[in-house]
Amino acid sequence: MGAPNADSPAADGVMLRPMTTADLPSAHALSSQLHWPHRFADWEQALRHAEGFVAEQEGSVIGTALRWHWGPAHATIGLVIVDPAHQGQRIGHRLMSAVLDGLDSHCLLLHATPEGRGLYERLGFQRIGDLQQHQGQALPSPLVALDAGWRLRPAAQGDLPALQALDRVARGMPRDALIAELVDGAEASVVLDQGGTARGFGLLRRFGRGHVIGPVIAPDATGAQALIAHLSGLNAGRFTRIDIDAGSGLGDWVTSLGLARVDAPVTMQRGDAPAPVPGAPRLFAVTTQALG
Repeated sequence: MGAPNADSPAADGVMLRPMTTADLPSAHALSSQLHWPHRFADWEQALRHAEGFVAEQEGSVIGTALRWHWGPAHATIGLVIVDPAHQGQRIGHRLMSAVLDGLDSHCLLLHATPEGRGLYERLGFQRIGDLQQHQGQALPSPLVALDAGWRLRPAAQGDLPALQALDRVARGMPRDALIAELVDGAEASVVLDQGGTARGFGLLRRFGRGHVIGPVIAPDATGAQALIAHLSGLNAGRFTRIDIDAGSGLGDWVTSLGLARVDAPVTMQRGDAPAPVPGAPRLFAVTTQALG
């Protein structure tokens, strides 16, 4: 898919055009204005895998919207921001309409704030679940016992294809380039191993105010707890964030690790997703709310 096109200025002088790396300082300033935690480096990483629009008025960037195109049939939408001074002027609707252009045949996923949910519903998105954002100073955490034949081990260079395949099944989208970058840049990459076969994995990465745990993929809740407890323990005493699937049933347990629940964005989808494969690995914690 090619890069999105610019449009003509509206009567209010607002013009939409493709986002470039030159817009990153302005985009970072917008997210900081809304007290979003993204570092400049987080924006850089997001844009490396994305295409999107900025809304511009008199040379100033007043809005952003990005899309991540994963294979021929899937995409995620995120980092949809409008300067508070310009909200209520349908700029968000124009950005979303532009970023959705050409994706009618795709299964689309996003995580909505309360402020954005109404707009997304009007554009055909439906609620399919919730996230729970947990964060705080991680406490030292006891390790989770695993059954015989199961263990945690550091990821090795040769594990990457297996980790990409696990993410592909659990997230339902082919994100091989993203997973390769995340694994390469992670401070800790841990594999849930059964008899020499990777059955799940988790990453501890720099993000926002400190570190984030995610993605976390496992065949069941016990495996996910083992991965999360290990990574959280590695980061004990430091600011840690994790965004878990609310349906995982892990919320109270994650809170016990010193990571209080602070937000609950809604998971929304437009288009049909493939039916889950019985026994397939499951995504317990997302990469980020934008990337999914």
